[in-house]
Amino acid sequence: MSDYNARSIPVDRADMSVDAGLRAFMTGVFNKMALGLALSAGLAYVAASVPVITNLVFNTPLYFVFAFGPIAILLISAFAMRNPSPTAANLIYWSVVSLLGTSLGIILLQYAAIPNGYLTVVKAFLITAATFGALALWGSTTKRDLSGFGVFLFMGLIGLVIASLVNMFFPSPALNFAISVIGVLVFAGLTAFDTQRLKYTYYALGGDSRGLAVATSQGALSLYLDFINLFLFILRLLSPRN
Repeated sequence: MSDYNARSIPVDRADMSVDAGLRAFMTGVFNKMALGLALSAGLAYVAASVPVITNLVFNTPLYFVFAFGPIAILLISAFAMRNPSPTAANLIYWSVVSLLGTSLGIILLQYAAIPNGYLTVVKAFLITAATFGALALWGSTTKRDLSGFGVFLFMGLIGLVIASLVNMFFPSPALNFAISVIGVLVFAGLTAFDTQRLKYTYYALGGDSRGLAVATSQGALSLYLDFINLFLFILRLLSPRN
């Protein structure tokens, strides 16, 4: 994504209610993200409810493909595909969505064994959807430049990863709760930040149709990952085991 400065956005066109091109671009991003979430939910349900698929995905070495495939794709694309084509960006998006969505089936399996577990998952999803929607709306309409928060959010993300690794080897209920709270705050901030950054990117590309096609897939991927991570941390907070 571009680090386009907010001051360079045309003052008379910086609002989606005025700029039809920006509105169409942002609508395309959110529609693609919503389709990705729908596909992920469907794949997670199938992976958790169809015994043959469940066994194949979670009880064979294929599980590692679904669990670590999205990370591998993101790392390879970041270092080897700095200027992807629209087709490549689209393929990256749907590959990550498909693999990650299937691997999330294990969440349904785990919560199926807990009393009212599915209800907890539904509550977490609804809270996530409401929170994400409000933050995305704010990020796309606020006049405040959020680019300065990017460094702090990135630092928070690094700290979150380190704390999660420590908690794996030295489990602590207090640390687990702190990680969940910090995770919600970090990805809530990233939701607003990434949404505003998409608006900056639109103006930076200046009508480049190829660039906008790539940005649509990359933007949908960023917001999709923000949503999924926000959902997972909210689910941890609501979990009766937390």
